This record gives sequence, C-alpha cells and structure tokens, in this order.
Amino acid sequence: MTELETLEKWLSESRRAVFFGGAGVSTESGIPDFRSVDGLYNQSYDEPPETIISHSYFEARPEVFFRFYKEKMLWLDAKPNAAHRTLARLEEAGHLAAVVTQNIDGLHQAAGSRTVYELHGSVHRNYCTKCHTFFDARYVKEADGIPLCDVCGGVVKPDVVLYEEPLDPAVVEGAVEMISKADLLMVGGTSLVVYPAAGLLRYYGGDRLVLINKTPTPYDGAADLILSGKIGELLGQIDFEGKDRT
Repeated sequence: MTELETLEKWLSESRRAVFFGGAGVSTESGIPDFRSVDGLYNQSYDEPPETIISHSYFEARPEVFFRFYKEKMLWLDAKPNAAHRTLARLEEAGHLAAVVTQNIDGLHQAAGSRTVYELHGSVHRNYCTKCHTFFDARYVKEADGIPLCDVCGGVVKPDVVLYEEPLDPAVVEGAVEMISKADLLMVGGTSLVVYPAAGLLRYYGGDRLVLINKTPTPYDGAADLILSGKIGELLGQIDFEGKDRT
C-alpha cells in the first residue's frame, strides 16, 4: 500500500481528523509562502519583511506597512486549490472535524470549510482602531495609502496577528481542544518552525500523525506517515467518496 493509499484509508476511517496547515497550502493558489526559495523572506527589501509586518512598525510607519501589506499579503483574486477543496469535502463527508491554519487568506472558507481556526487572523476582517467599524479586504486594498475609517477617520487595521502581537487565546484554546481530541492529525504545507503555532502539535496524543510537505520538518521523526510533494496535488488524488463509515 502506498503512502497516499494509507492516508486515504486512514481518512475514510476517521471521525474527527484535524488538519493543521501553513503557507504551503496556498502556494498552489498563487500566494507566495515565507521561507521557501521564492518566499517573502528570500526577496530583497530595504527592511526585512518580519520588521515591516510587526506591530511597532505598523504604528511607527503605517504608510510603508500598508504599501508592503497590500502588495505582498493581499491576494484577493486567489482561488482555493485542490487541497482546500478536498479538506472541505472531507468535512462535509464527516471525516474532518476542523482546520487549524496559520494562513490569513480565507481560502479554506472560500472552498466551503466551516470549522476553521485562524491562528494568525484574516485579511478579510479589518477594523477601525478608534471606533471599531468593520471593513472588508477590498476596502483596504483599494484605499489610497493608509486605509482610513469613513466614519471617524481612524486608521483601519487588518485583523491579522503581526509580529510582537499575541495569538487570540480563544482561537488557540479551540485549536488545542480539536487537536487533543483528534483521531488523526494531518499537517501540511508548513515548515513547523514558527512558534507558538507549531507547538500545538504536542497536544496530539494519537498514533496517526501525517506530515505532507515538500521539505523535511523538525517533526518528521515523530510522524506515523510522511508524504513528500505539493499538498494540492497529493490531496487532490484522495478518493474518499462512498467509503464505508459504519
């Protein structure tokens, strides 16, 4: 039995699998990741991306922050790929309990996933820093320079977790609960080097830890199954329709 066939069998047997994913899940939708050869961290800017998308930089130089953010992090025309669509179908079929994602692009929901824990927030939620009026991502994208609230004139901040900012405790708590109760944990498209998000894997106590990635990760030695390659291409081959769930 191949690795893919084993994963297919395990998923068909699962009742509460959880998927934990990172930037690599969306690269096949045309959204660049951070740490690969072509990722944001390996491109040349006057200042490192992790500096520009920090909380202190947002407050000190919002005009530069938003220039970078709108150019490099708002991919509003991107569409879900085979990985997003397969995960949504797995949830619909009753095999997948939740998606835990480090991504901020909203593509899991666009594909149809309903239970999604967004550890780093979402570009699709934006709030005025003064009056808390909500704005969508298109409003931010099309703003001339710094997006300002059309109610009070305050700066509109994306509801994404910047460097120096903590994760939302409620989101983390929900993700931990789902992972701790999972009968299968499938991890894909992530280097598993970003903490505290990567540390969530330690809450999984089962014996079906599946890693799907193009490159090795620090957790490979703990995995029960490893698939190497593009996650969209691999999950797109999963055939779980009509599997016996009795």
